[in-house]
Amino acid sequence: MFSFVKHYKQLEKHIIQFIVAEFFLQLINSAFMAIMLIYMEKVGYEDHESASFVSFRFLGVLLFAFPLGLFIKGRKLKPIFYISSFLTPALALLIVFAISQQASFLLYIVLFFWGVSFIGIQISAIPYILRNAKKETHTAAITLSYSTWSLANIFSGALIFSLKNINPELFDEKLILQVICTLGFIGTFFIFKIKFSENIPQLKKKRTNLKEFDWIIIFKALIPTIVIAVGAGLTIPFIGLFFFKIHRLDSDEFAIISAFATLIVFSMVLYVPIIKDKLGYKLAVPLTQTIAIIALIVLAFTEIMSFEWAIYIAVAAYVIRQPLMNMAGPMTSDIVMDYVGERNQEMMSALTSAVWSGSWFISSVIFQVLRQIGLQYVYVFLITAALYFFGVFLYYLLILDYEKKIKLREVVS
Repeated sequence: MFSFVKHYKQLEKHIIQFIVAEFFLQLINSAFMAIMLIYMEKVGYEDHESASFVSFRFLGVLLFAFPLGLFIKGRKLKPIFYISSFLTPALALLIVFAISQQASFLLYIVLFFWGVSFIGIQISAIPYILRNAKKETHTAAITLSYSTWSLANIFSGALIFSLKNINPELFDEKLILQVICTLGFIGTFFIFKIKFSENIPQLKKKRTNLKEFDWIIIFKALIPTIVIAVGAGLTIPFIGLFFFKIHRLDSDEFAIISAFATLIVFSMVLYVPIIKDKLGYKLAVPLTQTIAIIALIVLAFTEIMSFEWAIYIAVAAYVIRQPLMNMAGPMTSDIVMDYVGERNQEMMSALTSAVWSGSWFISSVIFQVLRQIGLQYVYVFLITAALYFFGVFLYYLLILDYEKKIKLREVVS
């Protein structure tokens, strides 16, 4: 039953410390994703206004991810970890303050720089693992790093539900978010505990020499991510609002459901190395994602279901969708990083963050417009499903090309 554990026992201490730090920073991210927009709704913001604010977080990442990808090439990554691990929780506390005061200008500014701070860890994570973990532990390390989002979502969801039910009057959304933001500083502690002398790849050319990168290969690897990310940006940031406005679930109820769904995500993602070995990329990635998309379509249609138990169908669809869509993440990351090759990995990591955030910025603006004109959530989610189907097809084509390159020994598997 616990055969997957052997894949993680070999991980080095400094990799574990880094992943633990990721977890505490992801606590903040997961809490914001779960209840920040519900908190904003209760303070008085409309959902299209909230989408406008959220877009600025992704705008910050869009503008700074590419330069950061150039900057980290051939440099130590730990200084970036030090800065990001402190600024991420500090700026998060300012975000909560700005929402409580309805200080719109401050909220735009702080969300922008919070997004920039958070990518310091996000963009550097996979390059740090690939540089400093043993080759045979890469998939396990990337999987565990990827799982910090899931584990943080479980913990924050359980914490939100518990605090809210212990004393609903004391622990409102504001105080809960402040508590979780403060816990984020534990991540700073673990970053400073890393004593490993990191491996720094030799810089053969100038960082600004864009000719050094294999841009055709990079863009081929990016296209499926772009399609998936645009679709995800129309749904994932606003799923809590969907349950709050359509199915009348309060923040603590949605948080615990999200935590339960993510517990399944976390459990299944840990088996990714085994699934990859048994099914192969070509079957595992499209199969899991296709079932997840079908669940999303069912979730979308619950908005127009007239019977009372539509909420149970919505919850079931959400719980099914979460783990299956997320299982593919570590596998596609592994494929993409191998596909682009070692010299393109830092840039690929930066561009992936830029693509996700840039797409989510665009999607947030689109969501804002669609909601302003009165388009129902069902149609927004169906647009996401269509984009997902196309993205999965593109990933399948990329996997075929990847396997072809392995046979030709162009990629080291």
